This record gives sequence, structure tokens and C-alpha cells, in this order.
Amino acid sequence: MTLRRRRPLTLTARLVAVAVLLVALTAVVIGTATTLAMRESLEGRLDADVRDAMRFLTGPGPGGDRRDFGPGQQFGTLRAALPDSGDGQGQVLSEQEGEGWSATTALTATQLDALAALGDSSAPQSVDLPDLGSYRVLVTDVQGGTVVAGLPRSEVDRTIEDLVRLELLATLVGVLAAAGAGTWVVRRQLAPLREVAATAHRVAELPLASGDIDLSERVPARLTDERTEVGQVGSALNTMLDHVEDSLGRRHRSEQQVRQFVADASHELRTPLATIAGYTELARTRPETSGTALDKVETESARMTALVEDLLLLARLDSGRPLERRPVDLSRLLLEAVDDVRVVDAQHSWRLSLPDEPITVTGDEARLHQVVSNLLTNARTHTPAGSTVTVSGSGDGFTVHDDGPGFPPDLAPHAFERFTRGDAARTRGGAGLGLSLVEAIVAAHGGTVALASTPGDTTITVTLPPATPSPGA
Repeated sequence: MTLRRRRPLTLTARLVAVAVLLVALTAVVIGTATTLAMRESLEGRLDADVRDAMRFLTGPGPGGDRRDFGPGQQFGTLRAALPDSGDGQGQVLSEQEGEGWSATTALTATQLDALAALGDSSAPQSVDLPDLGSYRVLVTDVQGGTVVAGLPRSEVDRTIEDLVRLELLATLVGVLAAAGAGTWVVRRQLAPLREVAATAHRVAELPLASGDIDLSERVPARLTDERTEVGQVGSALNTMLDHVEDSLGRRHRSEQQVRQFVADASHELRTPLATIAGYTELARTRPETSGTALDKVETESARMTALVEDLLLLARLDSGRPLERRPVDLSRLLLEAVDDVRVVDAQHSWRLSLPDEPITVTGDEARLHQVVSNLLTNARTHTPAGSTVTVSGSGDGFTVHDDGPGFPPDLAPHAFERFTRGDAARTRGGAGLGLSLVEAIVAAHGGTVALASTPGDTTITVTLPPATPSPGA
């Protein structure tokens, strides 16, 4: 048998319950204090009246006869004489007949015994008399016995009971009013929080795991004032949604890049594969062309191998695989690269500018050599014969400048994207990965690559972190 979990109270219910409880406790405390104060006041007045009744009973008066109740005595006034020997007697004022005369009811033996059991006291005391109820009496010793004067507590008790009923009614009304007003106020104050929660629920219902998600849902600006608790929640939720939207956008762009990458790679590989298949078929059907066919197969195989190696390098760089890290003499590397390209291409003017001090950076020498080679190859390929290419070294990297036609305006923003090729590159069979590899390798070194290109003035700037001094150097 499993126990059902009790449904938790809502925040509104808890706040209203606390408010109602505080009102009820306050009403009880005030009511109790009022009742006690009223009881003390009424009993004080009753005790004063009891003392007046005792003075009337024992004090001197005209004729000295105190057997009758005088005018002005309260109904229910009690007086009794309890001699030291013999039977006592007493009366209770039951009604008044004209001025100065009153009708009395004699006390019974049981009632007299209850009075006789009381001791002498300077202060009034309470006693329950059979058939008469609760009385407040004063007992005084006199010569030959004891006299008792008293007044009923019925008026005091009735007044206190009426007061308690009134307090209970007022408490009930106050509790109901507090519950109603508290519910209205709490609901009104928590309305912004419910709106924030509704925003979170709407976001939670979005299919975030698939496709391009429109995550424009936000908490309204009026609910993001961080000077309030609700505003802090709304602001934090909006910040979180900004991060989620950015992450989803990155994921979507990454997925698109992967799909585009696969499509472009497939396209680039399809051409050499088709060429290889064609020349293989040619060699099979026309043996006399086998030499030429094998040369083309070898060329396309080398092209395909280079493409695959570039793709694998990009994949390794994307995965964050660390490169070799050691001090590299960038000055020597630039000098060797420029000397090599001068041998390969004498139709361009190659210039090198290096500072007097050697340039040392931290990185993978082979990959940095690939960066320089790719940039020089790109400049040689995309500038006409007779163009001047200048390589300049500096303390934090180098630049490659040429005076060729520059990048087309629509191509420059995408120059470092994979498989980006101009029309000239397409005719030469380039795969469009050279500058992508440059950016990926430099980024893996913690550096940056920047392109500035106008007709006759193209500069690619590579910034690399300087070499870290060895310990003890």
C-alpha cells in the first residue's frame, strides 16, 4: 500500500494562512487582555459595593435598626448574622416595596453553612451558594458573632460573557476579512510571479531538441526590475534564456556547418574520384593510353589525399586536440618560407621585412610553417604576375600584403570559411580550405587572423602569443 503524497500548499495559501493566523493570534491576545482588564474593573466596583453594604449593615443609623434593607440597595444583596452560639439567620433582597421597604428571602440552613465556612477577611471573597449562585461577600467579626454582607456576581459574569461573545464575533469577522483581503492582496502581488512562471512554462513546451528554435519568449521588461524579488527572478530568467538562445543558435549553426561541410567534402571528393574512375576505364579499354591515365590517376589521388589530410587536420583542430607547444623562431620560419616561394615563383616580386631582434612565439613549428605557406600560396595564386607580395614580421606576429586585385566585396566576409573559393580558384581546382586552415591553426595557438582588402591593397594580419620565458631565464 502506497501513501498518497499530500499536495503542497501554494505560496498564496501559505501567505494567507500566515496572515490569518497572525490576525487571529492578535485578536486572541487583545481579547484576553481586554477581558481580564474588564473583569478586574467590574470586580473592583463590585467589591466597593460589597464594602458599602457592610458599612450599611454594621454602621450607625437612624433608629439603629438594620434588620431591613434600606432604600437604594441592589437586588440580590445578601446579609447574614452568624452568632457564636445558636442558629444564624440571613436574608437576600428579592424586591423593593416603595421607599424604605423591601421584600427579602430568608437564607436556608445550607446557604448559612456555606457562609459560616468562610473565615474573617479584610477583602471580599467569592463563594458559591446553593440556589443563589456565585456571590462576592465580606465577612466581619463583631461582638458575639460574625456578620456577612454580599452581592451577586451574576451581573459581572453576564457582562464578561457578553464581552467574550462580542470578542469572538469580532475575531471571526476579522479573520474572514483578513482571509479575503489577504487573498486579494497576495494574488495581486504575486501576479507578476505567475507571469514569470507562465513565461518559463511556455519556454519549457518548446521543442528545443530539434531544428532552428525561435526562442524569442522573454519576461516583459516591467517585470525585470532587480530592486524587487520578482524582478530579480525575471531578470535571471531572461539572462538564462539569452544564454540558451545563444547556445541553440550556435548548435544550429554548427549543425548547418557540419551538413555543409559534409556536402562540400563529398562534392570535392567526387570530382577526383570520378576522374580516377574515368581514367581507369580508359586504361582498361584503351591500353595504349595507360601511361597518361596512370599519371592522371596519380595526380588526382595526390589531390584527394591532400584534401583528406586538410579535412582531418580541421577535424582535429575543431575537436580541441592540443598542438605542440614550444618556442618557435618566427623570423627564421618567415625567411625560409619566402626563400622557398621565390624559387617556385619568379614572376612575383617577393619582399621580406624583419625587425633586428628575432621574433619568438610559442607554438607548433610545423603548423605555423603551414600557415605561412598557405598565405604565400594564396597570394601567389590570386594575384597576377608582376604583383608585389610583402611579408613583414613584428613582435606579435606577421602580415602578408599584396598589391593585387583583392578579394571581391561579397567574398571577403567569408574568406576564412571552409570551401570558400573565388571563380579563379575554381578554375585552378582549389578546394577552398587554405585560409580556413590558417584561421583554425592560428586560433588553436590562441591567436587571431584579420583581413583588410581593397583593390590594390590586401593585407592579412596574423597575431600570435609571444614565447613564454622559461623558468630561471
